[in-house]
Amino acid sequence: MNETTTQQPAPGHAEAPPAAGAPESADATALVVPVLSVSAEVQAAAQARAAAAAAAPLRLMAVHAHPDDESSKGAASLAKYAAGGVGVVVVSCTGGERGDILNPNLVVDAADVPALRQVEMANAAQILGVAHVWLGFEDSGYHEGEPDTWTLPPGSFGDLDPAPEIEALVRQVRIFRPQVMTTYDENGGYPHPDHIRCHVISAAAFEAAGDPDAFPDAGPPWQPLKLYYNVGFHGKRLRAINDAVKARTGEGPFDEWIARAASNNRPDAAERITTRIPAADFFAFRDDALKAHATQIDPGSHWFAVPHDIEAAVWGTDDYQLARSLVDAPMPEDDLFAGVRERERERA
Repeated sequence: MNETTTQQPAPGHAEAPPAAGAPESADATALVVPVLSVSAEVQAAAQARAAAAAAAPLRLMAVHAHPDDESSKGAASLAKYAAGGVGVVVVSCTGGERGDILNPNLVVDAADVPALRQVEMANAAQILGVAHVWLGFEDSGYHEGEPDTWTLPPGSFGDLDPAPEIEALVRQVRIFRPQVMTTYDENGGYPHPDHIRCHVISAAAFEAAGDPDAFPDAGPPWQPLKLYYNVGFHGKRLRAINDAVKARTGEGPFDEWIARAASNNRPDAAERITTRIPAADFFAFRDDALKAHATQIDPGSHWFAVPHDIEAAVWGTDDYQLARSLVDAPMPEDDLFAGVRERERERA
């Protein structure tokens, strides 16, 4: 494969992955997926979305660890805001190049994964209607056990000093100028080194971006007004949906997940929810975007076992925790821009 195919995008570079060849051999029972470059049409559409997002009066930046995270965490609300005229950009901190092939229907040469995941991300961004930026760092890989037992690949996102990573994100904040940012909580949503580091740099960038003395080479200061944590896979939501599906079909798609969660004795993240965004009309966009990450998602998995009418009736929101706010808004919220819209109208 051409050497440029495996290169990580430069920090802040818009998506335009190079071409790559197909695997030389494969299991005859599985689908062989050649790595193709993003078409000129897809690239042009991405540039148009980026320009429109930057020009929008309200702007949202969703910071994620890997490509596919944006489609499994808050994706329906991202699509909703984008469709409603809000400028939405997804920042992927890493290229996800150490992600395993989780779709049993695919055979992919490991050398092709970095370029293929870029193509998948471009397709998912188009489905959601959002702009996308690569922050440009290397996937740390998944690690079991307690964080102090992890041995991370040298030079990977979770291994590096966070200062240059914070600066890279501050630069993107100052370029895009979002009023609202979303990311993960201090536990990363779950204990993956890249998710934890994503939280660290997002929280730090929220504070530093508006400080003219912080990272002066990263552009003119811009202060975001609200920072949210995604609260997606909480027990209350999973149990409600699982019970409703089981009542109709006799099977609970999340039985095993709920059993595992019950054994870990962690507090239910549902207790942290401050903000529920009605997003049921965009669940199909979420699912299609997630399926676009074909290396990471088995289309026959539990992700897609929930009928949308049941999900909409039982839990039709994307949920968030307001972690930091510089504007006043009554709680609970049903809009990430609560308080921001009023402030922007006053400034107009």
